[in-house]
Amino acid sequence: MSLYKRGNVYWSAIWIDGERTMRSLETSNRRQAETLEQRWREELHTKRFQLPNLKPEMLFGELFARFLAEGDVKPHHQDRAKQFLPYFSETPIGIITKNDIARYRKNRHEEHRRKRAKQSQKPLSETTINRDIEVIRHLLFWAVDEGFIPANPIARIRMVRERGQRRPVMSVAEEIKLLAACSDHLWPIVVTALDTGMRRGELLGQLWEHVDFDRSLLSVSHSKTAEGEHRPIPLTSRVRVMLAEHRKPSGLIFTYEGQPIRRPKTGWEGALRRAGLPHFRFHDLRHTFNSRLVEASVISDVRKELMGHSRGGDVHSLYTHIDIPVLREAIHRLDQWYAKKVQSLSAVHNIGEEPSLPDNEKPTESRDEPYDGNQLALPAA
Repeated sequence: MSLYKRGNVYWSAIWIDGERTMRSLETSNRRQAETLEQRWREELHTKRFQLPNLKPEMLFGELFARFLAEGDVKPHHQDRAKQFLPYFSETPIGIITKNDIARYRKNRHEEHRRKRAKQSQKPLSETTINRDIEVIRHLLFWAVDEGFIPANPIARIRMVRERGQRRPVMSVAEEIKLLAACSDHLWPIVVTALDTGMRRGELLGQLWEHVDFDRSLLSVSHSKTAEGEHRPIPLTSRVRVMLAEHRKPSGLIFTYEGQPIRRPKTGWEGALRRAGLPHFRFHDLRHTFNSRLVEASVISDVRKELMGHSRGGDVHSLYTHIDIPVLREAIHRLDQWYAKKVQSLSAVHNIGEEPSLPDNEKPTESRDEPYDGNQLALPAA
C-alpha cells in the first residue's frame, strides 16, 4: 500500500520510474489523507511528463511582476512598461489578441494627441509604438516558457512599417561652433565621441586602465552589446593629446567633482543653444563618426568593428576578422580627412582662430543654470 500510518500521521510512498518518493501528509484523518495523496500523485505525474500548469486567468500586471522577479529583465523592458502596463495590467493574459494590440496602438495615438494639444511635443512615431509591442510580445513568450499560456497570441503580429528617418550629421563647421560653446567640462567628451563613435554609456563608463598610451589604443570598458565590449579603438591625434594631458592611473575618465556622470543633458543643450545650432542628440555624434569614416573611404566591415556593430548572420562574417593595423589605417584616414576639412574651412571662412562668443554667453564653471548632477568634468591632471 502506498498510504500508511506512522504514529498518528499518515504518510504516502509513491513509486515513479523505479524510484520511491515518500512524504508526510500531516493528517490523522484517513479520508483527508487519501485526498492529499491523490493531489500529490497528480503533481508528481505533471512534473514527470512536464505538463504545463496553465494559468490563462493570470492578469497581465501579475505576469509583469513575476517577470521582474524571475525573468531576464533589461532596462528597456521597464522603460517601455510605463506606457503599456496601465492599459493591459487588468487584462487576463489568456484573452489578449491581436485586436487588443491594434486598440492599444490607436489608444496611444489618441492619448498623445491630447497631450500634444496641451504641450508642445513632437508627433508619436509608429516606431515608438512598435518598441512597446515588441516588449509585450517578449513578455507573452516568457509566459509560454513558464507554462502559463499554451501559445503566444501575438507571436506573428505584423508591425506597422517603419519609415526611414533622416539622421542628422554634424558638419565640421558646426563642430567648431559647438566646441567653442562647450564648457571646459563638456568638450573632451564631445571630441572623444566624434573621434571614436562610442556610445554615451560607453564614454561615461570608460576607465583610464583601458587606455594604452604606448600603443595609442583604447579598449572599451563597458558596452551595451557583446560585440562592443572591449573592442579596440585606435586614438586620433587630438584625442591622444587630450587624454595624455589629463592622464591618471585608474578610475573613470569623465567625472564631475569625482562622481560618475549619468546623462550630459544640461551641458549638451546649453552648448547647442550658445552655439546657435539646430537640435542634435548626443547620439548623433556617433552617426557623425560613421559618416566621416564613409567619406574617408573606410569599408563597412571596418566601420562596424570600430563602432561595435554585429557583422550580421552571413556565413562569411564568421571568418572576417579585422586586425588592429587595419583599424589604425581607418583612424589615420579619418585624421587626414578632418585636417583637410579644417584647412578648407580656414581658407574659405577665415576660421583659423577659435570662434569667440559674447561675454555673457561664454561658458564658465559657474553655469548660467544651476548644477543638477548632469554637468561634465574631465579629471584634472
